Amino acid sequence: MALPPKFAGHKLTLGSNPAKTLHTIELYLDYVCPFSAKQFLTLNNQFLPSISTAKKPYTNNVQFIFRQQIQPWHPSSTLAHEAGLAVLKLSPDSFWKFSAKLFESQKEYFDVSVVNEKRNDTYKRLAKLAGSVGVDEEQVLGLLKIPEKAGEDGSLNAGNGVTNDVKIIVKMARLSGVHVSPTVLVDGVVEGNISSSFTAEQWDEWLTKNCSD
Repeated sequence: MALPPKFAGHKLTLGSNPAKTLHTIELYLDYVCPFSAKQFLTLNNQFLPSISTAKKPYTNNVQFIFRQQIQPWHPSSTLAHEAGLAVLKLSPDSFWKFSAKLFESQKEYFDVSVVNEKRNDTYKRLAKLAGSVGVDEEQVLGLLKIPEKAGEDGSLNAGNGVTNDVKIIVKMARLSGVHVSPTVLVDGVVEGNISSSFTAEQWDEWLTKNCSD
């Protein structure tokens, strides 16, 4: 599936010439899913740094796309992904860095951690987390906060500054038929052999075998 220009920050290209990209690896990840965290943090914190100074046969052939996969049975999943979308809107280059921070602290947004917290208070914590990676905290919160009074037209369910973007990413996931997280698509096809337990070495081996040409 194509990536809308407004979501360009979801994409991470390994090589220096994106025009030569041949293979697209889509990672459908949920911020409050432990297995998504395991996969993303291994990829982002271990694999990518390990190849940053090494020329690999797949380097100019691969791009990764972070697909935000909201899991509605965890109510805070929507809130966490809204924060990701706010960061994406304000500072696209900070999206992957913010995602790493959010995955590292994901337990703070699990069901038990937020059950007695007001929605806007959860947003405040997420905005503060965005601030820790250099994104304007107040602007993030401004996009996330839900009004406490009816709109001028009497509306009570108008959403926030990223609601329309939430609708888009949910629709895209539905069109792809993705349900569980993490799910990995390679060139548009589900790749069941890429596990959340993949080590940095296994990522390297798989990409060398499958994406070197």
